[in-house]
Order: sequence, then C-alpha cells, then structure tokens
Amino acid sequence: MKIHIKNGRLIDPANGIDAQKDVFIAAGKVVGIGEAPAGFAATKVIDATGRIVAPGLVDLSARLREPGYEYKATLESEMQAAMQGGVTSLVCPPDTDPVLDEPGLVEMLKHRAKGLNQAHVYPLGALTTGLKGESLTEMAELTEAGCIGFSQADHPILDTTVLMRAMQYAQTFGYTVWLRPQDPFLGIGGIAHSGPVASRLGLSGVPVISETIQLHTIFELMRATGVRVHLCRLSSAAGLELVRAAKKEGLPVTCDVGAHHVHLTDVDIGYFDSNARVTPPFRSQRDRDAIRKALLDGTVDAICSDHTPVDNDEKLLPFGEASPGATGLELLLSLALRWADECIDKAQQPLLKALAKVTSDAARVTGLASGRLSVGSVADVCVFDPQVRWKVDAKALASQGKHTPFLGYELTGRTTTTIVAGHVAFER
Repeated sequence: MKIHIKNGRLIDPANGIDAQKDVFIAAGKVVGIGEAPAGFAATKVIDATGRIVAPGLVDLSARLREPGYEYKATLESEMQAAMQGGVTSLVCPPDTDPVLDEPGLVEMLKHRAKGLNQAHVYPLGALTTGLKGESLTEMAELTEAGCIGFSQADHPILDTTVLMRAMQYAQTFGYTVWLRPQDPFLGIGGIAHSGPVASRLGLSGVPVISETIQLHTIFELMRATGVRVHLCRLSSAAGLELVRAAKKEGLPVTCDVGAHHVHLTDVDIGYFDSNARVTPPFRSQRDRDAIRKALLDGTVDAICSDHTPVDNDEKLLPFGEASPGATGLELLLSLALRWADECIDKAQQPLLKALAKVTSDAARVTGLASGRLSVGSVADVCVFDPQVRWKVDAKALASQGKHTPFLGYELTGRTTTTIVAGHVAFER
C-alpha cells in the first residue's frame, strides 16, 4: 500500500522537525518527507488537517498478560488498546506464566503478536530462571529468540552475588539489564508510600529508602562490571538525584517513569481507591514534582504506560487486598501531552519534548531503530488530534483491564490513525 499523509503538522523529535510536511509511505517504509518521490501514486490518502503526524509511540513497559493470564487480558485486546493509543512498539516484561525464561516461549509470543499484524512486540527475557533469583538464564539463546534485554520485573534478587554474575555475563555480550530498584526486604508487603497519608489511612508503607538503597547497590555493581542498566519506574526525588549523579559520573544508565507517576501523588489514594493501587506506590507531591523536573532536564529518559491490566475479581477489593496495576496504553499519549501542557513553557516546544519521551528517547533506550520518521525508516506513524478532549470511561477502553486512577478524568489529545510498518492498523 502507498499512503500519502497530507496537510498535517509533522513532529519528529529524532530529526528536530516541527513543521507542516506531507509524509509518503510505500512498501512499509517512509519514502518521502515533504515531497513525494518520483512516480509516487498513492493508493490511500489521509487528510491530517488540524492534526499532528508523529512517529508511533514506543512503550517501555506493557504487560500483555500472555501467556498465562488470559483471564486478565488477551493479546488481541491489548494490541487493540495499543493501536487506539498510537503505540506501535511494546516492550514486555518477562513475568508471564510461565516466565519468559526459555527461547520457545519468547518465539511463541512473538509469533502470536506477528500474526495479529499490529504493534511490534519486544520481549524482555528473565534474568534468572523462573525469576527466582537463583540461577542465570541462557541469555544468548533468549537474545536469538528475540529478547532485547533481561529483567527481573518486580522480583528482586536476594543474593547480590547472583545479581553481580548476571551483570558480568550481560556485559560480556553487550546485553542491557533492566531493573526496578527495590530493596529485597525493606517495604516488601507495603502497599502505600511511607508518609502521613499512609499513617492516617492505616496502610503499611514502602519507604523511599527501599528504592535508594537498591540504587546504591546497582551503581556499585555497575562500576565493578561495566554493564549497561536501564532502571524501571523510578518514583522518588532521592532516587532521581542518585541517577542524576550516576549519569554525571558517566555510568551507562538510563531510566523511565510510569505515566501515572508524572501526575498523581499518595493523596490520590483518596478513600482507599483501589484503582490507585500501583507498584511502586504513588509518592509525595515533592517526589512527583521531582519526576517532572527530571523529565525536563533529561535525568529521566522516557515515560512508559506501565500497562498492567487487572480484572475485577482482583481489583474490586479493599485497598490492601487489591492487586496492584493499572491500564495505560490508551492514556500514554494524552498523559505525556498533559505533562507538557502543565510543565513546559510554550516557547520551549512542549509538544516536541513530550513526544520525544514516548518516541525517540524511549527507542534510544531499547537500541531499536524506531521512534523516528526518516526516509528509509519503518513507517510506524501516529496521527492524533491535539485539541480533542475526551473523558476516560472504562466502557470505552479497548483494553480488557478497565481499571485506572484516571477514570472520569478529561484528557486532551487522541489518536485518529495508527500505521504500523506501512499498514493502517487503526482509524477512528
């Protein structure tokens, strides 16, 4: 199919473009920006008047719940949610059932995803067998099967020697280790940020030092091994200050934050709203403001949806008993735009900065050649209307997980067309 996207405002952070330019697509690739190549004859024309044409979004954490948790969500439902959110590349944590610790499981997931002809799926392999933190997986075989990195998801490794050996092995072959900084003991079993709100509500707390102690450990191990590490879902001002210092030192580290942590605090728990039960927990306003500042100064590399669909049986429970998690694929774009609107001066190209955090900057973390619209690049495109206001309604979400702390919120910006590898996968 040959596609001509006309009259749109092209914003491509990777190439520093923010101008009205047409985009021409053929054979799954971008073949022209601004001017059509010689002999180009479109079979489909998309009029993007009043809309923004951007690279497809790259999400660094989306649990698709397959294999093993199909009662919470299916690949079909979550891929459709990705399409409606303009997300064309998905990084999947390994905490499925069974865990992604064998090449056959990774190949099966990629085959299933490819058959749907929607978003690109990039699995993370388990760092240790069964995520038990005891023996290392066959990282080389998992990489051949399609894994782009290795992670423990939310399962900390108790034995630091095992973590060091995993880092040494990964560094030897140039693999990236994805870790969520969480002390194996401090705060385990906690359900809210340790502070006045948790105390008033009688909820067990997760202290900030659970994050910072583990960051100190990770950085010491990085100095000893030289491995590249991506830190997942930073949540505290103190943690971000440590990352800022590590980057200044020159350590090969990147990090992301969940989109909901950019906006919400522990106060948003309200009267025990289980939709606000997430991991890591929402922290104080000071921590939230530090996240926003760190996004602006580049300490935080990317915003991810941290998409974790949870079914009613596990969510409609008392706050302390509810499973943590929230749907986010369909909200990622709007929440990134909201951050830009609230935090970036209009003279500083807020749209360019916001889109960078969910396209080119996120792609740079993965090492993939996505998140850009250059001639010759894969044609992954998100066309959206930046003026449309929409209300987050559970019934309207494509994801099988209907729970998010943003239910009832009015957000701005909505995807109208999603193109994956030159194929129109969604049109509103």
